[in-house]
Amino acid sequence: MTQGEPAGRDRLASAADDMIAARTDAYFNRTRAIVEHFGDRKVTYAVFLRRPVISAPRLMTEWLRAVGSARGITIDTTLLYPEGTWVGAGEPLAYVTGSFAALAPLETLLLQRLGPACVAAHNAYQMAMALPHVRFLAMEARHCAGFGMQEQMAYAASVGSHAAQKEGAHGFIGGANDATAHYFGTTHGLGTMPHALVGYAGSTLRAAEMFHEVYPAMDLVVLVDYFGREVTDALEVCRHFPELAAQGRLAVRLDTHGGRFLEGLDPQASYDVLERHTPGTIRRYRSDKELSHLVGTGVSAAAIWRMREVLDEAGFPHVRIIASSGFSVEKCLSMADAHAPVDVIGTGSFIPDRWSETYATADIVAYDDVPRVKAGREFLLRRTPHDPE
Repeated sequence: MTQGEPAGRDRLASAADDMIAARTDAYFNRTRAIVEHFGDRKVTYAVFLRRPVISAPRLMTEWLRAVGSARGITIDTTLLYPEGTWVGAGEPLAYVTGSFAALAPLETLLLQRLGPACVAAHNAYQMAMALPHVRFLAMEARHCAGFGMQEQMAYAASVGSHAAQKEGAHGFIGGANDATAHYFGTTHGLGTMPHALVGYAGSTLRAAEMFHEVYPAMDLVVLVDYFGREVTDALEVCRHFPELAAQGRLAVRLDTHGGRFLEGLDPQASYDVLERHTPGTIRRYRSDKELSHLVGTGVSAAAIWRMREVLDEAGFPHVRIIASSGFSVEKCLSMADAHAPVDVIGTGSFIPDRWSETYATADIVAYDDVPRVKAGREFLLRRTPHDPE
């Protein structure tokens, strides 16, 4: 250790303190100053959300551990619900104990690292359980406000997915880029070609040829909606790559725009497709939203069934179907009800729709180990950790 190292660490710690002070709510900084003036106390915070979630606390706990290490202080975190377990609305998810002066400025930032991840994990879990035989790809990156949010969402998808995998679902098998691949136990992001490559190539088949020439060892996933000829272009690619098709190394990806039907479909033809394959699905009352998922424009259940139908009729039963475009929890439930023959779904729609539901809250429930909490929050008072079944 050189003579200058402690001073360097002190400067880094000071810079981190300045960053935290700048990013936290101002009244927490003032609280810290008041507590330091009149005397510090040991406090315990209870952290909770107002809606059911899946526990996804790791980003929060790792950050608290790093802050404590950098400052040379002790921050004790007790999780009442281990990562991946279901947490009821209003249930304390964790208790955080330490110096009031040290913890007060951390409240804003620790809550930012908890609430959104827990809600997104719950969404990912519901998606995976709705379609347990389908593999999912986490495609949240383009919908996030910077890498911090993307990391939260990718982590959340992995937590919800692992919870579903314990119940037999395939869940999320990977993400869109390398930076978050480790959450899914991989080293690289997944995905093959964007619409831009198909436009560059000038035809769907040519784009497939280009991709296969550069990446011959990879499975070939072809985006078939660019020219509005999903059926025609999918069959052309299959006939050009019969060996890949027979080996199960070829897949077609449906991403049909919501302003049009898949090639050859219209409202009546969409109803007819479902009537042929899953008649009970459309003989019950449906909301407008459910009908749009089943027989509407874009990537509907009827569109997926139609693609499976034409592939099988043409002799390509091993060609897989990958679907994307707005696959929320609700859409996944509709696909399950229609028994849609989809193999993989790429989606970022586990990102919470209603951001207000992601707001986590922290209340102090004990001062120097003496229970005390604001009126109406007595349910947060200290309890024992939850033991998962």
